[in-house]
Amino acid sequence: MHLQGKSALVTGATSGIGQATAILLAREGARVALCGRRSERLQETARLIVAAGGTVLPLTMDVRGEGDCNEAVGKAVAEFGGLDVLVNNAGVMLLGSILNADTEDWRRMVDTNIMGLMYCTHAALPHMIAARSGHVVNISSTAGRTVRAGAGVYNLTKWGVGAFSEALRQEVHSHNVRVTIIEPGIVATELRDHITNENAKAAIETMARSITQLTSEDVARAIVYAVTQPTHVNVNEILLRPTQQAM
Repeated sequence: MHLQGKSALVTGATSGIGQATAILLAREGARVALCGRRSERLQETARLIVAAGGTVLPLTMDVRGEGDCNEAVGKAVAEFGGLDVLVNNAGVMLLGSILNADTEDWRRMVDTNIMGLMYCTHAALPHMIAARSGHVVNISSTAGRTVRAGAGVYNLTKWGVGAFSEALRQEVHSHNVRVTIIEPGIVATELRDHITNENAKAAIETMARSITQLTSEDVARAIVYAVTQPTHVNVNEILLRPTQQAM
């Protein structure tokens, strides 16, 4: 149990990558704060962790609210006595062309994928710096490396995550705080279910069905690999794609 005695906070922990990561972190011995908007789903995940002998703190919150992020981090620190790992996983992928777009989709992506990640990081950093130890893991995507027509604003948010992560790493390395960015390709999760543009949704679903996709557990194992390295090792970036995914 490589994370025995450590504490972690995972956003977007109600399903997919966030849920799988929380479960695997707990299996490695970490006490885990589960954060997400769907209370019932948080409780389901919490029950799975407790049944396996883990320690968990479910926190219903929305990363789009700075106050929610501050409160969640504060509760985790109060409960666990500190915060060793922050996994900024909450995100939405609302694909669609820029022309004639529903700009509410843009706001949801920017507020969740960028601002939510920044709010949680901003709340967690003082605790990590005070302890001279900590690890921030930001979930990006291959969309943060490769631009496609029909994904322009999603690309924007994920490229932003990459830029923020590298700037953050340069700022906090002297405090012994590590930063890792995880960039998965196509993962079999419910992320695609929320796309409002029917043509964009059909296109990504067709692509997904044509290959063997990554699982949430595949990505969770990459995250756990990064955070269980010796403290003098910072795995800055992990890019993982399905073998059959070209871009």
